[in-house]
Amino acid sequence: MKSQERYVSTLRNMLREWRWILGYVNRYRFTVLLYIILGITGTVMSLGTAVASKFLIDAVVSKYDYKLFEYAAVTVGLALFQFVFSAAASWISAVIGTKVNNEIREEIYSNILKSKWEDIHSFHSGDLLNRIEGDAAAVSNGVISFIPGAVTKLLQFFGSLIIVLYYDKVMALISLLSAPFLFLASRILIKTMRKYNAASRDLNGKVISFSEESIRNIHIIKAFDLTASYINNFRKTIDAYRSVKLSYEKFSVVTTFILSVIGLAVSYACYGWGVYRLWQGAITFGTMTLFLQISGGLSSSFSALASLVPSAVSIATSAGRIMEVTSYEKEADGDRGLALEILEKSKNSPVTVCMENVTFTYSDGGSAVLNNVSLRASSGETVALVGPSGEGKTTVLKLLLGLTEPDSGTITISAGGEKIKVSDSTRRFFSYVPQETGMFSGTVADNLRAVNASAEDSELLEALEQTEMADFIGSLSEGIYSQLGEMGGNVSAGQAQRLAIARALLKKAPILLLDEATGSLDPETEDKVLRNIMTHNPAQICILTTHRESMLRYCDRIYRVNSDGSVTAADFKTEL
Repeated sequence: MKSQERYVSTLRNMLREWRWILGYVNRYRFTVLLYIILGITGTVMSLGTAVASKFLIDAVVSKYDYKLFEYAAVTVGLALFQFVFSAAASWISAVIGTKVNNEIREEIYSNILKSKWEDIHSFHSGDLLNRIEGDAAAVSNGVISFIPGAVTKLLQFFGSLIIVLYYDKVMALISLLSAPFLFLASRILIKTMRKYNAASRDLNGKVISFSEESIRNIHIIKAFDLTASYINNFRKTIDAYRSVKLSYEKFSVVTTFILSVIGLAVSYACYGWGVYRLWQGAITFGTMTLFLQISGGLSSSFSALASLVPSAVSIATSAGRIMEVTSYEKEADGDRGLALEILEKSKNSPVTVCMENVTFTYSDGGSAVLNNVSLRASSGETVALVGPSGEGKTTVLKLLLGLTEPDSGTITISAGGEKIKVSDSTRRFFSYVPQETGMFSGTVADNLRAVNASAEDSELLEALEQTEMADFIGSLSEGIYSQLGEMGGNVSAGQAQRLAIARALLKKAPILLLDEATGSLDPETEDKVLRNIMTHNPAQICILTTHRESMLRYCDRIYRVNSDGSVTAADFKTEL
């Protein structure tokens, strides 16, 4: 009974996933229709070639000289045209297939980036990459190839069946002897193939995640002499993937062998019946040849229809994995108009950011990280958040950025007599320097202009001056157009931090968030950078998290984030 329930549940999930895929089919309906037309044309030509061959052989055997050239020309012409048509169809398929695949990948990527941070951050980047690449390819193939292929195979099956029925009904019945076996096998195929496909996709994601993460941190692996250990762990990961793949392949080989034996038996039965009918004189040599071609095609087309089951399962599995990461609520920038209006007013009016009675708990956590928190910062003020690691300082910044939403309480920004609730729309008010700097591959200028695409070279140099990086960047052969490695790998941690601060300053936002942003700087450089920031834009609000006492002397107020999730105003004398 439980087995039956699981089977029904599996079918329901597959139907749901295929309904989702059909949305793409509808979008690309003209492309799908073109593929169907190409498939039908190729099938008709193939059947036509088989029939023409029958007449050609009969003409040769019967010595119909006056028909011989005509039938030969038709047969050869159809065969040549089929080759040309097949080549053209393959090229059209490659052009359209690449376009559709790229569009689906782009849409999945866009959906992931637009999803709320708290929903999507639990997925490993390697797993997400696997879904963007591998699963997207499977779905795009399903959209433009699976349905046209199914239609073509159905046409080939019924076309072959009609031709055989026309010449010999018994031959048609013999050709369909494998049908009951294939029908009974489909149930086992669906359950087993879905299980192996899901496990294979998940493990492949783990392989990608492990290799991506270890290569990104290769300097750590080498520094701790962990090379052999990581190679061994990678081997274990790919061995687990290999084990699942081999189990799947074993199942496929056994299944294919059984179905092939059944197909072979049916083919020999057809062959024997044809020989018997030829011996009786009931059919001609041409008809015998046609039987062998068409009956083989009939049996193979039915087998091909049965093989669509594992393909459908694989495509549906990939669709389900994509649906998992694209079904979350999207950030819609719903308050864009009001945010832009208040942002414009902030140029000439004081800005205030305020948290009132905010409580927040992570969706995968237990107790509240922040509990009934209230704090305020206004234009020209520098506010520090202090406290032990992991107690919620960075969470406060994430709430301000609208990356997460409070369970209760309000967070607002006001300027010019107007107020707006913090959301994805209010990120325009903030510049942000994270702990990990977040440098990208590309030039120094590319990284800085990421937040201000229209910035002139002089503005970039000004931001670098403020962060004490101008001399270093100027010493490079290509200056601001020098290349940075992945994650800023070819500059020091302190230099990467200063570049991240320069990028934030270039945005020229009214509120600057610094999350342990000077942790890799020596005291003298830290002092210069912070003084430059304070003096260059004295009206800017600066909210920073820190463990360093040296930074507190620049602050107007200090808030301590406590282990119970509360936030209290701290005394300067106590903290310094």
